Amino acid sequence: MAKRNILLMIADDLGKQLGCYGNSKIQTPNLDQLAAEGTAFDQAFTSTASCSASRSVIYTGLHTHQNGQYGLHNGRHHFTTFDHVETAPGLFSQHGYTTGLIGKVHVGPSSVYPWDMRAESDSRDVAAVADQASSFFKSCKEDEKPFFLTIGYIDPHRDLTRSGFGNAEEYDSHVKKTVYDRADVEVEPFVNDLPGVRFEFAEYYQSISRLDQGVGMVLDKLSKHGLTDDTLIIFMSDNGPPFINSKTTLYDAGVCLPLLMKCPGSPSGIRNPNMVSYIDILPTLLDWTSHPASKSKNPHPTRIGRSLLPIISESQAQESWSKVFGSHTFHEITNYWPTRFMRTRQFKYHRNMAWRLDFPFAADIYGSLTWEDIRNSGSKMIGSRPLKDYFFRPAEELYDLNADPQEVRNLAADSEYASVLEEMRVEMEKWQRRTEDPWLYRDGVSMLLVRHHLEAGLEVPDRFDFDGNLPQSKGLTHFDAKAAWGLDVEKE
Repeated sequence: MAKRNILLMIADDLGKQLGCYGNSKIQTPNLDQLAAEGTAFDQAFTSTASCSASRSVIYTGLHTHQNGQYGLHNGRHHFTTFDHVETAPGLFSQHGYTTGLIGKVHVGPSSVYPWDMRAESDSRDVAAVADQASSFFKSCKEDEKPFFLTIGYIDPHRDLTRSGFGNAEEYDSHVKKTVYDRADVEVEPFVNDLPGVRFEFAEYYQSISRLDQGVGMVLDKLSKHGLTDDTLIIFMSDNGPPFINSKTTLYDAGVCLPLLMKCPGSPSGIRNPNMVSYIDILPTLLDWTSHPASKSKNPHPTRIGRSLLPIISESQAQESWSKVFGSHTFHEITNYWPTRFMRTRQFKYHRNMAWRLDFPFAADIYGSLTWEDIRNSGSKMIGSRPLKDYFFRPAEELYDLNADPQEVRNLAADSEYASVLEEMRVEMEKWQRRTEDPWLYRDGVSMLLVRHHLEAGLEVPDRFDFDGNLPQSKGLTHFDAKAAWGLDVEKE
């Protein structure tokens, strides 16, 4: 049997600004070709729109409230994955694979993510990255070992300047600059059409086109080593564009992302409408390689994702793939704003635990020309969203995406949608219990962390938040303790 290799390529802060996803202004021929040769998922969702956290979901198949990577790993933030969590590099090393990572790592600790070859770098020189990948492919072929290689691209993340995306640097001569006129970019509906916005999107596009060249170079190296027919190729992004109203939010602009897969033996040119989650990536990799963990009768107890291989050729929506969930708690250490979402084909439900706090700014977004232009434009809008609604959000949000794809008209208090709201609340809490989410709150307290008191008869008012005007717990409807952990919860 041929060795079943894996090539996983992860872009940094890339939304659906690709030709294969309908953007007519950008030049992404290599990614468009990959989509044409494989499957493009139109409804792929990260769990959280934050770099480290999203990557941890990809590598562990667990939401961040399960794996402990609550926010950014680097610098002062220093969030890390729990020591006991299984990860892709560890699982594949145990399975006889040579594992490698080139570029951005952004998760930790290294003991939990034990890549055999770890070439961590912040370089955007995609030609140099391709050369490193070629050396890795050559070595694995000579050793006659299967491989799992991840390439963590830096593009199209912002650099440390006010509006830069790495375009002022000099790269290998094989990397061509693709310059865009700010008048020609497609201003996304989640932001305003202003000069600073257009300038930054033109720079963003250039970074994306450089990324596209890099992907083409890597795929060319893979082919030259004769490995394409034995390799599952996946291209994806960690979160949406680094602009306000997208990155760090759980609105679709931040979490509905590109996912391209080319699986040997599968049909080409598939547009897949099924709703898939990043928790499904690791089960897919395990399935592709016939890893023992994919066949175990007792898989990781909290890993609930599913392999995408059974549906990779589907061009019709399947009922069993019609909802996803997401979980965000931090971005930077100062950006505490725990929130969860449930998404169906028509509706999106957000449960905001810390809704009394202002929605926080990520540093790169606050320093951008886009935000400077928006706040000084005289408009009180961000895209089609009232500015105050971005920063001050209620405990619950409900949107009809058919009528309101930008998620701006909150229906949570609309009696016409009361049954939808209640149904999604129930589904959300079933998922929170199943994944042991510490942020399932009642009366402002984590039910997971007080469950031993529930077992002892503690009565907790059945309300999301503590009410200082009604502090008593007696005489109120109480949280159903039998629905809490360890109290005869039915298996989900």
